[in-house]
Amino acid sequence: MVMSLALAARSVEILCGISLIIQSLEFLNLREALGSRGVWTYAIARDDLAHASRPIQSLFAFLAREDIWLVHLVLRLLAALVLVIDGASLPLVGFLFAGTLVILIRWRGAFNGGSDFMTIVVLSGLLIAMLVGVSGDPELGWRAGLIYIAIHAASSYFISGGIKLLNPEWRSGEALALFLDGGIYGPLSRLSLYWLRPVSAVCSWAFIMWECLVPLAFLDPDLAVVYCAMAGVFHGLVFWYFGLNRFVFAWLASFPAIIYVAGQLN
Repeated sequence: MVMSLALAARSVEILCGISLIIQSLEFLNLREALGSRGVWTYAIARDDLAHASRPIQSLFAFLAREDIWLVHLVLRLLAALVLVIDGASLPLVGFLFAGTLVILIRWRGAFNGGSDFMTIVVLSGLLIAMLVGVSGDPELGWRAGLIYIAIHAASSYFISGGIKLLNPEWRSGEALALFLDGGIYGPLSRLSLYWLRPVSAVCSWAFIMWECLVPLAFLDPDLAVVYCAMAGVFHGLVFWYFGLNRFVFAWLASFPAIIYVAGQLN
């Protein structure tokens, strides 16, 4: 399956927009906890900017105000809807990119770990596409943006697999059992098969090999489709067992780029 540039670009726009909609709705649902009397009040993070210039401190204090935070989230939600319905533009992507950076700084780097990383990667790819497109070559811009997204998405799997491979607890299966024991359905029953070292080791090695072999996805576009389908199942399982719903669409938004690049390399 060779994915056209137009289809890959539109797919990334739609999936990224859906991911941002989910994130924005989640933040809107957490407004009380993020308020001045909430457990995640901005006062906790304010000291992180103690060495920044006074204008920077004032800017982030202003953006953290409850009314301004609400306006930002509503505008972010509307911008994400426009991205889904009408596609990307430089002002739109620029706003979403800048707003996401503000949110990441508000959360001292990340609110939901890897999904935040992948969100900024996809937005960076869209921003590259828009900036190069302004120079008069939209096709080149989209190619550059999709290649950027594909490289970072693939490297995220490869690095994750490499870290597990170097970790004896992951190689033995011990780490997987402990993670599942602390998941949504944890603690695991003492009779759970995951406590059996051969079972957990086989599952661990399946994840390790799948992540480490991600470069093979670029050998053939059909392999890329299969790999992305497996990745979708993987992220679905992560959502099911750990409640990490953001991961699903954050990484789904990168899959069209992987498939497109695999087609261009063959």
